[in-house]
Amino acid sequence: MAILRSREIWEMENEEIQEKLLELKDELAKNIAKSSASGVIENPGKIRELKRTIARVLTIMNEKEKEN
Repeated sequence: MAILRSREIWEMENEEIQEKLLELKDELAKNIAKSSASGVIENPGKIRELKRTIARVLTIMNEKEKEN
């Protein structure tokens, strides 16, 4: 999954944002499970980037709620 930029998230509808959030959480869970099972993953920075993207999405969702 590509990295989501703040501008891209702001342009999305709420339903779209929630779908992306679920996809990101699923991907994070898979990567964590893979690293736990084998101990070695292809891209160790991927987990960190997924966590940051999830935080970015949640922050923008909260900001949008406060605006309305």
